[in-house]
Amino acid sequence: MTQRIRIASRASAMATAQVTWLTGELGRIAPDVVAEFVPVSTLGDRWGGPLAEVGGKAVFTSAVTRAVLDGQADLALHCAKDMPGDSPEPEGLVCRYPRRDDVRDVLVDPGGRRLDELPTGTRVGTSAPRRIAQLAASHPHLELIPVRGNADTRLALARAGETVDAVVLAGAGLRRIGREVEATEVLDAYRMMPALGAGQLVMQVRETDEALLALLDPLVDADATRAAVAERTLLRALTGHCHAPIAGHAVVDASGQVRLAARVYAPDGSVVLGAEGVGGVPEEVSRAVAEDLVGQGADEVLASSRRT
Repeated sequence: MTQRIRIASRASAMATAQVTWLTGELGRIAPDVVAEFVPVSTLGDRWGGPLAEVGGKAVFTSAVTRAVLDGQADLALHCAKDMPGDSPEPEGLVCRYPRRDDVRDVLVDPGGRRLDELPTGTRVGTSAPRRIAQLAASHPHLELIPVRGNADTRLALARAGETVDAVVLAGAGLRRIGREVEATEVLDAYRMMPALGAGQLVMQVRETDEALLALLDPLVDADATRAAVAERTLLRALTGHCHAPIAGHAVVDASGQVRLAARVYAPDGSVVLGAEGVGGVPEEVSRAVAEDLVGQGADEVLASSRRT
C-alpha cells in the first residue's frame, strides 16, 4: 500500500536539494513511500537585514516546524545550525538525525588563493558572526563584510567582485548544491571552528507519529545523534542566540566517548574562550564544557554580542 509522506522545508535551492536527498533515502528503504515536498517560504529567506532584527535563527525554522504542528506536513527537514538555541524545543515534536555531512567551512576565492595568501584589505564576505570573530582574530588584515543570502547569491557576489573579493561558507551546503569544486580551500575544523550543528540535517516529526518514526529508524545515525545532542545541549546551556559568536564541534571517538570542543568569541575577535570535554553521556559533557566557559566569563562575552 502506497504511503505518502509530506516533507516541509524551506523553498531555497539548498533546501530543495536536501529534500531530494531525503526522498531518495526514503525510496531506498521503503519503495512504497511517495514523498511530497511542501515548500515553506520563511521570513529568514525574505529578509535581507540582520537576523537579530526579526527574531534570530527561528525565522528560518519556525514556519517549517509549524507546518508539521498544524498537520500540513508530516516531517520538517532542517539544518541543525539554523535551529535556535535560546528558545524551547516545540512541544509534541521529536528530532531524528541522519548521518552527518562535512562540518568544515570553505573559502571561495575567484583568484584561486588560500586564506593565508589573501593580501591586506581583501574583502571577505560571510553571514556568520562566528566566522567574522574568528577571522578578525586570526587574519586582522582582512576586511570582513557581512553578507546574507543563499550560497548561489554569495558565490555570485564573489565572482562579481564589486562588494566582496572572496567568501567563506559551509562546505556541506556547497556540496549539496553541486558546487563544491569552487572551493579554493577547505578550512580545518579546529582552525575555523564550525557552527554548532554544522553539516547536520534534522528530521522533525510529531512524537505521536509512531509509524513514521519507525520508518525513519534505518536513516538515524547513532554517532551523529549523540554529537548533535551534545552540541544542542551546549547551545542551550549558553543560551546561544542568533548573533552569538559560539563555535563547537562534537565527535564520537572509536571508544564511544563523546569529545566536544567549543569556543566563545567577542564579536571583534578580541576575546577567545575555549573549553573541551569528553565522556559517555552527551548532555553531561556539554554541561561541563558550558560551566567551564561560563567560569571563564562567557556570559559577559555573549552579553556584549547582544549589544552589537
